[in-house]
Amino acid sequence: MSYNLLKGKRGIIFGALNEQSIAWKVAIRAIEEGAEITLSNTPMAIRMGEVDALAKQLGCEVIPADATSVTDLEEVFRRSQEVLGGKIDFVLHSIGMSPNVRKKRTYDDLDYAMLDKTLDISAISFHKMIQTAKKMDAIAEHGSILALTYMAAQRTMFGYNDMADAKALLESIARSFGYIYGRESNVRVNTISQSPTMTTAGSGVKGMDKLFDFANRMSPLGNASADECADYCIVMFSDLTRKVTMQNLYHDGGFSSMGMSLRAMSTYEKGLEEYMDENGKIIYG
Repeated sequence: MSYNLLKGKRGIIFGALNEQSIAWKVAIRAIEEGAEITLSNTPMAIRMGEVDALAKQLGCEVIPADATSVTDLEEVFRRSQEVLGGKIDFVLHSIGMSPNVRKKRTYDDLDYAMLDKTLDISAISFHKMIQTAKKMDAIAEHGSILALTYMAAQRTMFGYNDMADAKALLESIARSFGYIYGRESNVRVNTISQSPTMTTAGSGVKGMDKLFDFANRMSPLGNASADECADYCIVMFSDLTRKVTMQNLYHDGGFSSMGMSLRAMSTYEKGLEEYMDENGKIIYG
């Protein structure tokens, strides 16, 4: 159902890869709600993914860009304004990647060159994106900039590795830029902390299937789906949230406020034998 929440608005969606992507679903919902958008991802992701098919479906342009490159970002904002016919009303940063996670390096054995890449791709790109847009005066007054994050930025989640550090930095950037951009141009900057979601990137996290199940058992409302996250993003882009900024907004079925649920406690009581070594010691790894 469409409510025309974004009628007449222009947006840029960074990070759509395939039908599993939250950004993919946000793009579809944005069009349904009356917006005009451009899509952006790395040239490699565009070649390997299905972004061109989405662009054809939605009738929008794909602008290849490495989000860690200021030059590329300048082209995205320049071209988007040209194609869409004016300043941008909303931007979604749905970008994250950890070479350490992909290479299965544990947190106490990180490759620091790969850590630099994790931080640059997953967090500093957000700063570059906002700074570039601000210097180009590309965002319309009362615009909305949004990034997707995860609760591992605040709490230790097994297997999330250096992505947790990246998400913590991402959220800090939203607060710092939210103050500056809000005071100067009434532009709001927020992050959405989504439930574990089986996207292409999320599936690469060690133990993601078990984490997904655990969070679902713990959450009073269950895990929030990618489609439901897309709905939340649309609300954050709309004029209904003009006074919401510098916030990390949990969209996780209540998981972030839970201590222990009955279902999780019952599961725990079944035993930890599979996590014990030959001496009966629990392996917490």
